[in-house]
Amino acid sequence: MSLARHHGGATIAFTFIAALMLTMLPLPDWAALFRPEWVALVLIYWCLALPDRVGVGIGWSTGLLLDVIKGALLGQHALALALVAYLTLHLHQRIRVFPLWQQSLFVMLMVALNQMLVLWINGVIGQSPNSWLYWLPSLTSMLLWPWVFLILRDLRRQFRVR
Repeated sequence: MSLARHHGGATIAFTFIAALMLTMLPLPDWAALFRPEWVALVLIYWCLALPDRVGVGIGWSTGLLLDVIKGALLGQHALALALVAYLTLHLHQRIRVFPLWQQSLFVMLMVALNQMLVLWINGVIGQSPNSWLYWLPSLTSMLLWPWVFLILRDLRRQFRVR
């Protein structure tokens, strides 16, 4: 692999930074319950689009950044996002041929898995959520997937990310 073959590393980094910023964006309490898992959405997209460039290591690194940003136990989001990246990479050839509505269901499952791992780790340390509203980001991430997919695909094509 030569360096001339790869383009757009800055574009990929920018999308992850934007996802981290959207995660930090202050929202009212009622709206914070609906906040999608932006980092997981971006990670799933890049794992599907460029499986040879974005993978488990990127998932782990962005998860560590997410742990620092959220003030969470170091490694909990990293573990969850690394697993999401691994499963997405393992299934990427199947998922890429699905229509967007079926991809949305896959995204909902991956985000729910991400949330379940974080919930499990929080439960081990004694910080469990108070209600079923904890699972709403899975639903909102599923509903936003078609738009996230189309926007990131257009960015990838515009900046010729390969």
